[in-house]
Amino acid sequence: MNNSGGLVQRLLTVVLSLLGIALGAGGWFLYQAGGSPYYLAAGAVTLLAGVALGLRWPSAVRLYGLLLLGTLGWSVWEVGLDGWALVPRLFMFCVLGLLFIFPSVLRSIRGASLAWVFLPVIASLGTMAYAFYMAGWTGDSQPPAEQLDVKAAGGNDWPVWGRNLAGDRYSPLQQIDTYNADKLRLAWMYRSDVPAFDSFGAHSFEATPLAADGRLYMCVDRNVLVALDQDSGREIWRYDPHLNLDGVFVTTCRGVARYEAPAGTLQVCPRRILYGTADGRLLAVNADTGKPCEGFGDKGAVDMRLGMGPIPPGALAVTSPPTVVNGIAVIGQFVSDYLSFFDTPSGVIRGYDAETGELRWAWDAAYPGPRGLPPEGESYSPDTPNAWSVFSADAERGLVFIPTGNSPPDYYGIHRSAASERFSSSVVALDAATGAVRWSFQTTHHDLWDYDVASQPVAVDIQQAGDMLPALIVPTKRGQLFLLDRRDGKPIDPVEERPVPQHGLPEEKLAKTQPYTTGFPSLAGPHLREQDMWGMTPLDQLWCRVRFKKLRYEGDFNPPGTDMSLNYPGAAGGSNWGSVSVDLGRGIMVASSLHMAETGQMISHEEAAKINLTGKKDTLLYPQEKVPYAFLRKVFLSPLGVPCQQPPYGRISAFDIGSRELLWSKPLGTAEHSGPFGLETRLPIPMGVPYKGGAIVTAGGVVFVAAAQDRRLRALDIGNGRELWSASLPAVGAATPMTYISEKTGRQYVVIAAGGHPGIPGPSASDVMAYALP
Repeated sequence: MNNSGGLVQRLLTVVLSLLGIALGAGGWFLYQAGGSPYYLAAGAVTLLAGVALGLRWPSAVRLYGLLLLGTLGWSVWEVGLDGWALVPRLFMFCVLGLLFIFPSVLRSIRGASLAWVFLPVIASLGTMAYAFYMAGWTGDSQPPAEQLDVKAAGGNDWPVWGRNLAGDRYSPLQQIDTYNADKLRLAWMYRSDVPAFDSFGAHSFEATPLAADGRLYMCVDRNVLVALDQDSGREIWRYDPHLNLDGVFVTTCRGVARYEAPAGTLQVCPRRILYGTADGRLLAVNADTGKPCEGFGDKGAVDMRLGMGPIPPGALAVTSPPTVVNGIAVIGQFVSDYLSFFDTPSGVIRGYDAETGELRWAWDAAYPGPRGLPPEGESYSPDTPNAWSVFSADAERGLVFIPTGNSPPDYYGIHRSAASERFSSSVVALDAATGAVRWSFQTTHHDLWDYDVASQPVAVDIQQAGDMLPALIVPTKRGQLFLLDRRDGKPIDPVEERPVPQHGLPEEKLAKTQPYTTGFPSLAGPHLREQDMWGMTPLDQLWCRVRFKKLRYEGDFNPPGTDMSLNYPGAAGGSNWGSVSVDLGRGIMVASSLHMAETGQMISHEEAAKINLTGKKDTLLYPQEKVPYAFLRKVFLSPLGVPCQQPPYGRISAFDIGSRELLWSKPLGTAEHSGPFGLETRLPIPMGVPYKGGAIVTAGGVVFVAAAQDRRLRALDIGNGRELWSASLPAVGAATPMTYISEKTGRQYVVIAAGGHPGIPGPSASDVMAYALP
């Protein structure tokens, strides 16, 4: 016993001494950089406690107890009762404190009192436990949702990607509600046998199925289209487009569109599924048989590469479904945003006849007015903003709303055209019949941060000063939620132009100001501070704090430069393609948001050629050929591989649309499948983890959302955010759920595609899961 006590004492002496030196040295650098003096002081006390322990002085116990009490007080002063923020500040010190009260260690230090360490350890652990308890993971700041008397407007189906052309993701179904959602059970599962695309490295399961005609329609890997039975998940038919994978970089398919011709107008293929492919085709498939619609284009296919000019490998793919407005299928495409400026294909948006496949119009941002197919030998304007996400529409007004991206490359804008400067990172309202621009609104000027508008704009009618206004909600990666009049694009809530940082490349044409809404609160939250830096231990947290002080960070819009800058929100969001959902009956908007900081730096092409990215999922290298710099972008991580900013990284929030007020906000996801070095902690503690996907809302008062890294589908009460139910998924549900009532059985199902995502750690799968009440 004495030997083990002596061993523990010697080990603890060494640990405290080394810890004290590390904290003191790092604390000195932090203090010199203008940071907190705590670490310098804590390092000195820790070192003294280690020396005293080595000499077996009773003062070692008192010094360590005082260190713990001081650290507890400083921690609560700096971050309050935030459980995750307290963990790196206190937990390791508590573990070492428990070694102090190892009985044989205490016996080796004559005259030492147990209380000097025991009480501070208990106080610290108790404070952390109380902080987690009081964080309101299940507390209700708002009353629960009440049942609505809603007529089933739109019926029992989910016929459009966002449920309707408005993209509100609101279902009038009430069979599943806040009282019975906890009884949901797995009803069926469909597992695709289509292999993943090898170059992608994972399954591409981001699709939201459509429910119509008593079937589900969805695309799986390699753009294979399937029709499933609504009650069993049995495959009814399959259509394989046999992709030409030469030069294809991504085969993502977020969904498909359905078109039904007016009664009596089409005898052959009157009901059809329209969707684009990774190799640049627009396909029409008979919804009843799964066979190509022969009268559409060339035997069921339109070549979308016509008029595009030379297309470098991996530079172009269709990743989102077309939007069918008054018989016109409007479709864009993903254009690689990290290659050369000078040979990137056009971001042209096109409208095709949904019955014949005839090109009705093309909107080429650099061309004066709508156009058709360019003459042979010519092409649509290259290097113009593309639109890779999902569009929405106002069929009554004949408008389709296009969320645009940037003119490549994202991080260098010297050569951008006037058209690109006008239309990039914007919402552009096109006339669905002609392709003419009716209005546009830019969310980021001269975008150098990859802040393309990834979210589907959402059309809603709101009450304003006693009048009903046709509005458009525009969520952005920046976390700004702009509210526009969809008739003319003018802001309903005033938009202010605010000054932004100007320290980038000297030759860059930086925007002096950027737009900020005065309506909805920002999803991004406040600017990052030193005390927001995080880690698993005081040491990697200290590393992050020193790093933060040395990075160039002035709040929003730090321009890329040859030094390392910090960007928050990062290029993945804020709000991404999952967009927001709107409870039409209750007037509540639900938004999920990502909170991840990134670092960025312009580097020479010679430096870029030496970088090996094998196994580095947190790092992206943008070649940006034919411009002076490549761009190196990294998630801001500690040496232990955890984010340098404290949780939550994913949130879900609800806003009152009328008043724009935040009703509630909760972390989305637990720490169960998160941890340092890619390890999983298995702790089912709410944390707020990275996510990919969106949420839906129902008249039953339930929000359904998957998307988070902890691989669960959740049902939340829209009134207060309380979790009603959750189910484990085989992989991250990096998609948006949907719900419908089967016309055969009358059961309401909730369906999610669970395939994982290469940007989120975890397994890959190819499963579609359907849940229903017993």
